Amino acid sequence: MKKIILIVLAVVAVVVLVSVFVWRQQSGYTKVLTAKVARQDLATVVSGTGQIKPKTYVNVGATSFGRITHFFVKEGDSVKKGQTVATIESVQQEASVSGQQAAIAAAKTDIASYVAAEKTAEANVEHAKADLEQKRLDWERAQGLYRDGILAKQDFDAKKAAYDTDIASLDQAIAQLNQAKAQTDSARGHLQTQIATLRANQDLLDKTIATAPFDGTVTNMPMREGETVVTGIQNSEGSTLMTLADMSVVTAEVKVDETDIVNIQTGQPADVTVDALPGKVFKGHVTLAGDQALLRSTGVATSQSTTGTEEAKDFKVVVTLDSPSNDLRPGLSCTAKVTTAHKPSVLSLPIQALTMHNPDDDKPKGGVEAASTSSTSAKSASVQGVYVIQKDKSGKLRAKFVPVTTGITGATDIEVLSGLKEGDEIVIGPYKTLRGLKINALVKRDTEKPVTPSSGSNS
Repeated sequence: MKKIILIVLAVVAVVVLVSVFVWRQQSGYTKVLTAKVARQDLATVVSGTGQIKPKTYVNVGATSFGRITHFFVKEGDSVKKGQTVATIESVQQEASVSGQQAAIAAAKTDIASYVAAEKTAEANVEHAKADLEQKRLDWERAQGLYRDGILAKQDFDAKKAAYDTDIASLDQAIAQLNQAKAQTDSARGHLQTQIATLRANQDLLDKTIATAPFDGTVTNMPMREGETVVTGIQNSEGSTLMTLADMSVVTAEVKVDETDIVNIQTGQPADVTVDALPGKVFKGHVTLAGDQALLRSTGVATSQSTTGTEEAKDFKVVVTLDSPSNDLRPGLSCTAKVTTAHKPSVLSLPIQALTMHNPDDDKPKGGVEAASTSSTSAKSASVQGVYVIQKDKSGKLRAKFVPVTTGITGATDIEVLSGLKEGDEIVIGPYKTLRGLKINALVKRDTEKPVTPSSGSNS
């Protein structure tokens, strides 16, 4: 029994000695997580949520007051440009067109009669000219006979009177011809007025027939047959027959935070996912980066808002899908991820490794020297950098602060422009330890094998 007790005491003593040794070995060390600086493809992505919308869509509004007599399509139907989609009662418009057509026919008949009268007047002029020519010859012969004393004065005067009468008759015939031409021109003018009135009446009749303005799909039909539509403000109740959308060009209209909009430009590639179609990714490109801020709470543009309340703002971004699917429907919720920058095989490090260090923290504090320094010089600006793991002369690991300049930012990593080289081991955590770490502090890896970032793209 005594022997067993001695063995137990010996084991306890060994454990205590080992624990003391380990504690002494680790005293003054800070355990840290590390990673290696490596090369990988890096992409900066900006996300936004919104909904699927066709690039071209229109609300087919009522252009005539009346009752809907028939719909020729239903929601989901495909239509062609010019196809009749609905009709509105048109009794009055049809009567106006028919009446005007009859008036035009009567006007054409009147013109025909005026043209005939004009021809008659022309014939009368020619007849008067022939008579005048005969009377002129008679008058000239009478003058010769009268000079020779062969013709009596009475007969001479009769020839002269007959000649003068035919001159007057010709003038009268010409006046009647001009009057007939004026009546014909007037009738033709009235006919053009009647034709213009017919066009107006025909337009009113045409407005009772709704046609598709382009090839598309019927996406909404708020009215039913038998209901009365009115002409008025677009989208107001009772004035919209249906909505047509051209789904050949589909867009994702999303809202992007104001801090990210400065990085978005037209032409940038984007991946669009739709909540209703899980697992599908639609490729697209940015076709519009809005320049008008929208209030996040109301969606109203800041230029139209009457309140002066400061709140978060978004900007509209439109992504046009390169290959839209027939499964897409207007209004489906979607998320667009826009790649604003992409660099292959760049030197990068985990974002969590970056920290800010102020050189003043390394200066001795207290005493007359410190008071004098603080009163004569401004506080130095903080420097961005990372802690690099290096061995000192005795082989111990120490954390050395190295300033770095960075480039584009990925999802978890950031590009290194200067300050580090590939393979450098850096401190990446824990967060509290990293923020309180001192320059040249003794460190110890939490794991013997440093964590190495994967070589995949941060997207």
